[in-house]
Amino acid sequence: MTSIAPARIAPVTPSVDTAADDRKPAESHAGRLNWLRAGVLGANDGIVSVAALVVGVAGATHSTAAIAAAGTAGLVGGAISMALGEYVSVSSQSDSQRTLIAREKRELLADPVGELEELARLYENQGLAPATARQVAVEFTTIDPVRAHLLAEHNIAEDDVVSAWHAAWVSAMAFTLGALLPFLAILLLPETVRVPVTFAAVLIALAALGATGAHLGGSPKPRAIARVVLGGAAALFVTFAIGSLLGTSGVV
Repeated sequence: MTSIAPARIAPVTPSVDTAADDRKPAESHAGRLNWLRAGVLGANDGIVSVAALVVGVAGATHSTAAIAAAGTAGLVGGAISMALGEYVSVSSQSDSQRTLIAREKRELLADPVGELEELARLYENQGLAPATARQVAVEFTTIDPVRAHLLAEHNIAEDDVVSAWHAAWVSAMAFTLGALLPFLAILLLPETVRVPVTFAAVLIALAALGATGAHLGGSPKPRAIARVVLGGAAALFVTFAIGSLLGTSGVV
């Protein structure tokens, strides 16, 4: 076997058990951040897609019933689509991870000595002295050999395998919550102001999501906010213009 990803090596300390325990909160925190990022992206998709849909229909007709029907279809269809896409994506990733985990377990049962030597070589290839690399390999193998090999060779852990159903549920809920903002705004506001106020509400919400995403990713907030706000504004203006054109031309 060859190494396909850098290993996440914890510093060698007098207490290996303490080092192993210290890794768990960091990995759990990283997992929570991944779910939060997925939620932010799902909400962003919900806001933009449903807002563009209802604003486009509002440009074509003043019928609240037509806007409500289009918004409902967009919200439900979008949530299902997001959930299905996330389920398929995460299922494929989880299947690949489980295959790697099962293979490592088989190899450790078949040749534990050879696997230990391989682990030491992986650490040595990353710059550790041969004696230190072997010490790290022995200590990590004593704690959990499967975990040690998965981290060193594939940069994953057994608890990194996530539930596809959980991912699908989070994605659908995030999309729905995001979509409710433009949907309710355009239905509950008076006809004379519902389009401009919906525009404003959507752009403010996108700015907040852009700032949140930038904070989670550690990137500059102004740039992230500008991207999502400009993209959302473009989608709203284009769909409203198309709807208005269709409405004035008598097509709808």
